[in-house]
Amino acid sequence: MIIVPIKENEPLDRALKKFKKKFEKTGVVKQLRSRQAFEKPSVTRRNVVKKAVYRNIILAKLGA
Repeated sequence: MIIVPIKENEPLDRALKKFKKKFEKTGVVKQLRSRQAFEKPSVTRRNVVKKAVYRNIILAKLGA
């Protein structure tokens, strides 16, 4: 359960923003989306490698 402490006279929109940030950090939505469809372990590994290669290309461009 997410608990968001709010101060007196704090606007509701600020408290809602705090709640959304905490909720996003928990990763619940990300986990739900990943569990909607089964992904083979080989596909998961392939995606991890593709992301790493992409990240290295971007870093190489920024460094050069």
